[in-house]
Amino acid sequence: MRNLWGPYKLMLALLIFVSFYSAAQDTKAEKDTKMEKDRIQIYKENPRYWQYKGKPILLIGGSVEDNLFQIPNLKAHLELLKSVGGNYVRSTMSWVDEGDVPPFKKVGDGYDLNQWNDEFWNRFRNFITWTHEMDIIVQIEVWATFNYYREPWDANPFNPKNNSNYTVEETGLPTAVNSHPVATGNNFFWSVPKERNQEIVLKYQEKFVDKLLAETLPYGHILYCMDNETAVTAAWGEYWATYIQKQAAEAGRVVETTEMWDPWDLSDDKHKATFDHPETYSFCDISQNNHQKRQRHWDNAQKIRAKLSPIRPINNIKIYGADGGRFGSTQDGLERFWRNIFGGFASARFHRPDSGVGLNKTAQAHIKSMRTITDEMDVFTCEPHNDLLSNRAENEAYTVANLGQEYAVYFPNGGSVDINLGVGEAVDTKSGTIRWLNISKSEWGQEAEIHFSGSITLSAPTEDHWAVLIQLK
Repeated sequence: MRNLWGPYKLMLALLIFVSFYSAAQDTKAEKDTKMEKDRIQIYKENPRYWQYKGKPILLIGGSVEDNLFQIPNLKAHLELLKSVGGNYVRSTMSWVDEGDVPPFKKVGDGYDLNQWNDEFWNRFRNFITWTHEMDIIVQIEVWATFNYYREPWDANPFNPKNNSNYTVEETGLPTAVNSHPVATGNNFFWSVPKERNQEIVLKYQEKFVDKLLAETLPYGHILYCMDNETAVTAAWGEYWATYIQKQAAEAGRVVETTEMWDPWDLSDDKHKATFDHPETYSFCDISQNNHQKRQRHWDNAQKIRAKLSPIRPINNIKIYGADGGRFGSTQDGLERFWRNIFGGFASARFHRPDSGVGLNKTAQAHIKSMRTITDEMDVFTCEPHNDLLSNRAENEAYTVANLGQEYAVYFPNGGSVDINLGVGEAVDTKSGTIRWLNISKSEWGQEAEIHFSGSITLSAPTEDHWAVLIQLK
């Protein structure tokens, strides 16, 4: 019996191991299935929007900075955004402002691109953790374009004069780039195989992206944008989008990718690289259209929305416009924010000061009001419908509606228009309710009954930002 006990113990141990291993595998499979179901992805019922944790989600936000993970009061800032209904922030992988730290470790007089700066990645890790806990969607820009030009490039660890890993002779990289990024004067962005195939530089670029993915792929609330306002060859963005998709797939994940081009005109050929290639870019970002003003801002975006095929989410991670800034007034910025959402787009976020209003008191009020009105309707079944308006001056009012059910109209500066409520499939009802929202105060007015035979007149109470919600019975 003693001689047989050894094999029995071995067999028992093996059975226990197999049992635990099988259970662990089942748990991992269940976790992966839940991860895929819950992650940010295109809304199955209406691919113009996103879904998160299995439900449609409208992304709205604003923040004081672009590389938000670098600010000292990060958690409080995220909590403030959440408290007013925001759920969307931008994260450029940048380190150029006072108080920022770079991703690589400094050794002696230079950087070692094989060693990480723990402080940078700890900050970023906290940012990803807290946004995940608060259900705030993060749109990352992998390559912060302006880090690689002018003064920021002079101090950048990737600059060959600043690291111990490669030289100017080995890479062909410049040590000084005095031009604006639109001139594409830094061949750092030409390292990919379809361009200069600079393997030494590409190795360290991939190392940086691999580290970024190691921190983010375990989470499901991340969108990936390749660049900020890029003007370089389309091969660059294509390479990184494909690379990120491949790395994610190897980790058992699916990710959403886009590119952000520099031209303000959405009809510029550069934008076609995103619009015409859904296999590379699963969503679009048209932030540069937010330099346009008034009716043109709406019209240009609607042209793209109408012809985009296949239909995908169109994001606006940057809403420009703030008094004292270079890209329009605060009034311009607020109008752009509302036109984007009422224009049927998937997201809108106020740009950082002074290019945008960030998350100041005015931004907070408008975010809260946008969430207030869109929570009262099923915006995911609605379409922009300015065709319903008459007696309308240019830029006077904008409409999003589900015909025969509900209509929301935005007035940038008061005004009066007629809206035809009798259009749609079998509009049997001739009555409904109407409520005015004072956007600046985030306050509803009294609900009132309406009765109509076709069109009714809508007159904003004052010359200010107003929205009105009409729901038919």
